[in-house]
Amino acid sequence: MTIKPDTKDWTWVIALRCSECGFDPAEFRRAEICERILATVDGWREVLARPDVTHRPNADTWSPLEYACHVRDVNAVMTERLEMMLQTQPVNFADWDQNSAEAEAGYNAQDPETVADQLEAAAKGFAELYRVVGDDDWARQGMRSNGSPFTVETLGIYAVHDLEHHRVDVGLPARA
Repeated sequence: MTIKPDTKDWTWVIALRCSECGFDPAEFRRAEICERILATVDGWREVLARPDVTHRPNADTWSPLEYACHVRDVNAVMTERLEMMLQTQPVNFADWDQNSAEAEAGYNAQDPETVADQLEAAAKGFAELYRVVGDDDWARQGMRSNGSPFTVETLGIYAVHDLEHHRVDVGLPARA
């Protein structure tokens, strides 16, 4: 069953509080990026051990396993984008269709334990890349295909929101 694509432009979360998960960029400090990325993995192993890990609660919502695969891939995509921003200026990001990624990779058929390992490794790699961002790099820019600009800092805000928000989607608290 195909999930209806989410076509919202979520870039507003770099400036406004998310009423769904409580993420507030006004309270966010870039010094927290690494730790908050790493903290988002807490609880996923327990979620992935649930007997209903492949069950979709309704026709428009991914299963916990699909969300875990998506979170793993968000970490990978954001790592790639951060690498691009640190290496090249200006940089334009290719579109990433999360629903196509799910369909092509068969998220719900993947091994939950393997996904947990991959999610943890991807988050660690993403956090480590942020750890080496230099003082002069935070304002480097990347542009989404719809024209929404990011800096290295706002990409981190956007990504941390996404990672914390999806915890709520599977019944975990937004922040560990």
